[in-house]
Amino acid sequence: MTLKRTRRTRTKLQGLTALLAPEPPTQAARTTKLDRMVRLLQKPEGASLAELVTATGWQHHSVRGALAGALKKKGYQILSQRSDGERRYRIEAA
Repeated sequence: MTLKRTRRTRTKLQGLTALLAPEPPTQAARTTKLDRMVRLLQKPEGASLAELVTATGWQHHSVRGALAGALKKKGYQILSQRSDGERRYRIEAA
């Protein structure tokens, strides 16, 4: 026996699928990898290249490119200091 799909059952099915569909994340809830980098760089001690690589999942040269390109284009001034044999990057406070 097959179920005959009428207009009423079709509308019910559409309503159910709309309820069961996952909601897309809101713009405020979504954080980008650049946002993660900014958050780490705003800490007083800054962040090392290894910490930035871990936070973004990018390769070393990609993180350095984001520091020199995307973040500077957004208006951030990136400071680089070498201490204890490790280079630390941070955003200069305005």
